[in-house]
Amino acid sequence: MNAMSEHPRKIRELIRRGELTRPTCGLVPGYTQANVVILPEELAFDFFLFCQRNPKPCPVLEVLEPGNCEPVLTAPGADIRVDVPRYRIYQNGKLTSEEREITKYWRRDLVTFLLGCSFTFEGALIRAGISLRHIEQGKNVAMYVTNLETVPARVFSGPLVVSMRPILRTKVVRAVQITSRFPMVHGAPVHIGDPERIGITDLSRPDYGDPVEIKKDEVPVFWACGVTPQAVALKSKPSLMITHSPGYMFLTDLLDEELSVL
Repeated sequence: MNAMSEHPRKIRELIRRGELTRPTCGLVPGYTQANVVILPEELAFDFFLFCQRNPKPCPVLEVLEPGNCEPVLTAPGADIRVDVPRYRIYQNGKLTSEEREITKYWRRDLVTFLLGCSFTFEGALIRAGISLRHIEQGKNVAMYVTNLETVPARVFSGPLVVSMRPILRTKVVRAVQITSRFPMVHGAPVHIGDPERIGITDLSRPDYGDPVEIKKDEVPVFWACGVTPQAVALKSKPSLMITHSPGYMFLTDLLDEELSVL
C-alpha cells in the first residue's frame, strides 16, 4: 500500500493496527492533519480560552464532547484513542510516557481538542515548486521552543513552539503568500531569518523532530507550531494532558482546500 496516496481512513486503519508508526509528514497529501490535546473537563474551558487567545499555534478544528472519542466533524468513524501513531502523556508538568494507544488512560471526563497542523499546507508549498527538505529526506520537521511567550489564559501559559523549514531566498515571499491562505493550520510564518532573535541558538539541535541542513541560498522560515501546548504543559503543570507525539499527527478527512481562505 502506498501510504502517500491512500485515503486518510485507510492510513488510520494501519495506525490502529500498529502497522504504521512513522511521523505523518508527507502522508496523504491534500488532507488536513491535526494536533491532539486531551484534558480533563475541569480544564477544558481554560484551554479553549488559551486557544482563542493564541490562534496562531492553536487554531481549533474540532472539540469533542467529554468522553467522546469519535471526531464526528473531521473524521467520522475514527477513534482518537487509537488512531494516532504515537501519543505523549504529561502528568503534573512531567512527560511520563509515550504510548501507541491510550485506551488505558481514557476517562469519561476527557475532552479532546483537534488543532490545525502545518503539515497541511506543505502540499500547497510543494505544488508551487517549493521543496521541503524534511519530506525529501524522510525526516520529521524540526521544532524549537522560542523566547516568545504565548498569551496566558487562566491556568495555561508558556513559550511558543515553532516549526522550521529552509526556503530558497527567491521563494520566501511565495511561501508566505501560500501559507497565509491557511490560517486554520498556523497560516503565515511568525519569523523569517535570524533564529537568535526568537531565542534559538543552534538550529542543528531542535527541541523536537530532526535537524536539516540549511544551504547558503536558503533562509530559515518559522511557523507557529501545535506542539506549543506540550511546552505549556511543562510550565503550567495540568494534572493530565494527553497529546500526539511531535510530528505524529491525527489524519482527518478534511481536504486542505476546505481550510483555504482564498
